[in-house]
Amino acid sequence: MVQKIVLASSNPGKLKEFNQLLGGAGFAVLPQSEFDVVDAEETGLSFVENAIIKARNACEATGLPALADDSGIEVDALDGRPGIYSARFSGPDASNASNNQKLLQDLTNVSEKDRTARYQCVLVYMRHAQDPTPIICQGSWEGRILEAPRGEGGFGYDPLFYVPSHDCAAAELSKEEKSQISHRASALKMLLAELS
Repeated sequence: MVQKIVLASSNPGKLKEFNQLLGGAGFAVLPQSEFDVVDAEETGLSFVENAIIKARNACEATGLPALADDSGIEVDALDGRPGIYSARFSGPDASNASNNQKLLQDLTNVSEKDRTARYQCVLVYMRHAQDPTPIICQGSWEGRILEAPRGEGGFGYDPLFYVPSHDCAAAELSKEEKSQISHRASALKMLLAELS
């Protein structure tokens, strides 16, 4: 029997990624938009809090188990910023391009060795809205911030995120490579182990 899970996101890329991984394990991941769920307001002060808020909102609205992900990039020279504000780093009307531009500006006088950073992903699975013990999985991906964007793939900060193991920007990796080594991939593998 296939277990339905609501994904507390309307991002088609995330939906596809979660279905690819969880589909083989007997789960059907459905977007919250299919149930007219309104996005939860992310008022948490950490990735964990925001993911729990989103998962609980989707559970309450649908009555189904829910999966939420909260991710972002932490830059050491900026005391961990943009962190939970990664998507709106350059302001309320932020785009990938404006966020990347702001990150480069903020790192103008920072040397290459001090540009260490990591992507973080927290996944939360809740069986129901009152679930006192949600499954929480966290994955991170270490790298550095480049001085100029490289590559056409990926999204977010991928053109600026240097991946030492592959000697390229995340935006230069193939989808297959990225889905093996990214922060979301490692959090998803942990989640899969927990669910099975």
